[in-house]
Amino acid sequence: MKNITFIGLGIMGAPMAGHLTDAGLKVTAYNRSSKKVEAWKKQYPQGKGTDNLQDAVQNADIIISCIGKDDDVRQIAYAEDGILAQAPAGAIWVDHTTTSAIVAQELYQACQAKKLHFIDAPVSGGQSGAEKGTLALMMGGDAQAINVVSTVLQYYASRMTHVGGSGSGQLTKMVNQICLAGLIQALSEGLSFARKAGLDTDKVLEAISKGAAQSWQMDNRGKSMCRETFDFGFAVDLMRKDLAICLEQARQIGSSLPITALVDQFYADIQALGGHRWDTSSLIKRLL
Repeated sequence: MKNITFIGLGIMGAPMAGHLTDAGLKVTAYNRSSKKVEAWKKQYPQGKGTDNLQDAVQNADIIISCIGKDDDVRQIAYAEDGILAQAPAGAIWVDHTTTSAIVAQELYQACQAKKLHFIDAPVSGGQSGAEKGTLALMMGGDAQAINVVSTVLQYYASRMTHVGGSGSGQLTKMVNQICLAGLIQALSEGLSFARKAGLDTDKVLEAISKGAAQSWQMDNRGKSMCRETFDFGFAVDLMRKDLAICLEQARQIGSSLPITALVDQFYADIQALGGHRWDTSSLIKRLL
């Protein structure tokens, strides 16, 4: 049985690591905060927890990370007690963090030099998908390593797509966020219009949700947006981090993203309203 290390026990990582443990796999969960480690161990007593990074990675066959941003991923990679210095040759590192493609490509090369394998595999599906084990993974890297880890990742992912070489997973996640930003803004405008026109928004959603306007966001967030309930996990602060990555990548490759840039500023308005931790569907709040 492979030794699996899971790094990052936030709202996404904790249930993802839990699914692996529930499947009977040998899991060591790491987080810098010992409180999060202890909370995870109470919920999943069959797993091992640690707040010592070297202890977490030095005997790992598969390392999975789901943390914050580029600098966080570089920290666990390059630290003296980190992955590049401590992981055994042949280990596979799967990073679910949404980062820049540059970081993914950089770490792929750094891992190769250490005889390690690196896969960039950002996720879509949010907190609900992590808890239900139905995440979608967009994966960049070598096919052989991806085939090996797929037998593990299947316990929290219902769809895994190998989209290309190193960095391709992160670029695909950017496409996902670009599409999502525009969709949420359009849904916000439509529902705000319906309310101001004096319509019953529940009936409006019933009427249009099986036609061309249908979307996952409409099905799962339409009613809660109208009720101004914004506690579904993926925070505005995180969305702005992702959109900043998208906009910088677009600048580098000469891609025009006018709607994405505008929606990014609308999310800044939500932050100004105090909605840093509201979920992304809160975009409607500035229109109500």
